[in-house]
Amino acid sequence: MSAMYRNEVPAYGTLMALVTKVNAGTLAADPTQRKRLEETDQLERISQERHGAIRLGTPQELSMMRRVFAVMGMFPVGYYDLSTAGVPVHSTAFRPVGDAALKRNPFRVFTSLLRLDLIADEALRADAGAILDKRRIFTAVAVELTEKAEKQGGLDEADAERFVSEALETFRWHDRANVSPAMYHRLHDAHRLIADVVSFKGPHINHLTPRTLDIDAVQAQMPDYGIAPKAIVEGPPTRDCPILLRQTSFKALEEPVSFEAEDGSWQEGSHTARFGEIEQRGIALTPKGRALYDDLLNASRKIIRPAADGSNAVDYDKALSEAFRPFPDSWAGIRAEDLGYFAYSLTAKGKTAKAGSSEHLDDLIAEGLVQFDPIVYEDFLPVSAAGIFQSNLGDDAAQEFTASPNQQRFEQDLGTTVLNEFDHYQGIEEASIAECLTALAHAEAAE
Repeated sequence: MSAMYRNEVPAYGTLMALVTKVNAGTLAADPTQRKRLEETDQLERISQERHGAIRLGTPQELSMMRRVFAVMGMFPVGYYDLSTAGVPVHSTAFRPVGDAALKRNPFRVFTSLLRLDLIADEALRADAGAILDKRRIFTAVAVELTEKAEKQGGLDEADAERFVSEALETFRWHDRANVSPAMYHRLHDAHRLIADVVSFKGPHINHLTPRTLDIDAVQAQMPDYGIAPKAIVEGPPTRDCPILLRQTSFKALEEPVSFEAEDGSWQEGSHTARFGEIEQRGIALTPKGRALYDDLLNASRKIIRPAADGSNAVDYDKALSEAFRPFPDSWAGIRAEDLGYFAYSLTAKGKTAKAGSSEHLDDLIAEGLVQFDPIVYEDFLPVSAAGIFQSNLGDDAAQEFTASPNQQRFEQDLGTTVLNEFDHYQGIEEASIAECLTALAHAEAAE
């Protein structure tokens, strides 16, 4: 998919070169960070890590997409309602679950389902639904191999190669639209994202995102590479101890597209949807930490909201940094206030200890037997995602949407419930604590 997208969007290759350079420089300047990434087996995955994003049009497409991703060991985590920010979709993230799986396959696909029910124009809603009902985004072979994998619990190597090739066709860009110029403009006038979902043969990848260790450096250097970044970095402010997720992007490409006229001829036009995005990931927050994050973000936006044209970017960044002062900016402080999730492991001293003097975690840390590292946030932020969408799709000529979360309906369409991200991170943390205590108990028994 990465190779395909690089061919389709050459600027993606330029972006990857910049991210590689910044990551190498960051690690060279911070040997301690590099050492911890190596020791926690995270260093290799950073260069491979991507998240993609697709937008689906029907419940049937969403349900089948779930089955296709399941063949690749990717499962729906979290529910996101983007109508809160004027984007008529709700979403989940398909990704591997568990530390070992993520190290083997550090890939996520943020998958959105169009909310036709939020389109105010009843006639347009009906026409859009009819167009979507006619299309088939999966090849017959992809469906056949998905069913085969479900029946036999996986695929052999030959079938797996065919499956990847066939599944890739679902995400490929098509420059011939499914609609006439007039219909495209009706959809576009309601919302550019609606036009992007309804007008094409399939859910082309609209961005593929590498992970950087210093998003501020990438943001500053993008113009040097001929790339114009969006005005602000979405998410929390710059911190010594990164939290959750920060994202930036470059403007969506205007790409040539052909539309079929009523007489059967093809008319040249253009479409804007696909863009480049970069992310920096921090620690996963507990419900308490996430509530504090949301409160502080809301506080900053009551002072100033980022303007679409970037005219108040400096003032917004300043207000954001000021608003986040109450959030501790040390790992020890975040842990002490139970704001983030950590993975615990034995130190070198702990590995050679005959016994721990206490069964209490804080005492073991104080004795130098146990250490803790932040658990990486593997998921997304609705406000940030909507901010990226809007900055690339534009804010003009779009219907306003009322916030209307409907997780129950989304899960019905999906065909399963989504995994609760907090339960997932807590499980990883608890398992790491149990492993430490078990190892120390065995050392004591052997003494």
